[in-house]
Amino acid sequence: MTYCVAMRLNHGLVFMSDTRTNAGVDNISIFKKMFTWEVPGERLLTIMTAGNLATTQAVVSLLEERAKAPDDREPSILAAPSMFQVAQLIGEVLRDVISNHEQSGQESSSAFNATIILGGQIKGGGQRLFLIYPEGNFIEASEDTPFFQIGETKYGKPILVRAHDPDMTFEEAIRLMLVSFDSTIKANLSVDLPLDLQTYQKDSLQQGHTDRIEFSHPYYQLISNQWGESLKSALDALPDYAIKDQT
Repeated sequence: MTYCVAMRLNHGLVFMSDTRTNAGVDNISIFKKMFTWEVPGERLLTIMTAGNLATTQAVVSLLEERAKAPDDREPSILAAPSMFQVAQLIGEVLRDVISNHEQSGQESSSAFNATIILGGQIKGGGQRLFLIYPEGNFIEASEDTPFFQIGETKYGKPILVRAHDPDMTFEEAIRLMLVSFDSTIKANLSVDLPLDLQTYQKDSLQQGHTDRIEFSHPYYQLISNQWGESLKSALDALPDYAIKDQT
């Protein structure tokens, strides 16, 4: 399993993904799940992947091949004129990869399913954020839905829902996302560090701050420890439940 979050802010986008993949408790590996294509001054495209590793690697490889050797029959995400059309292309590739697995004799395509978050901006258009489903269709982030999660989403969602603010700075958004990841990591063995982080400044059309956050990262340790202590303090500050005397 995995956990990835992309957040839309008024001044940009923030992406964060874990790197753990596992096929059982004794078969754990680290694989990158965040990938970026950049043409400085023209476009910045970032995707994060969750699901079957063979499927997501095939999708990324196909996108890379088409980006390096453009072909009118196999359009490239670096040639698509809009973010909407980029989302369409990625959705088509994802659907075709899953379909090819099914046609090769597998009993069910569901075992090869994957979901993808796409975010970025192309010159002449605004910054956009999409969630792409295994069937190839997709939805776009909005004011009502300003962030997307894929993978093991349930443990880290409550803090995002409560605390997200579109006017947050990148620093504030990263702090919020790290709390979300810390909660998920502590609750589920299939999600773990290192974490990959990337920011995108609206209208910059180039990659922003990037980082790989290891377990020893001092800021992560600070957030993890202080968040745990703050939760305990907040719980202690709440009034006790009153049990009526039944005697």
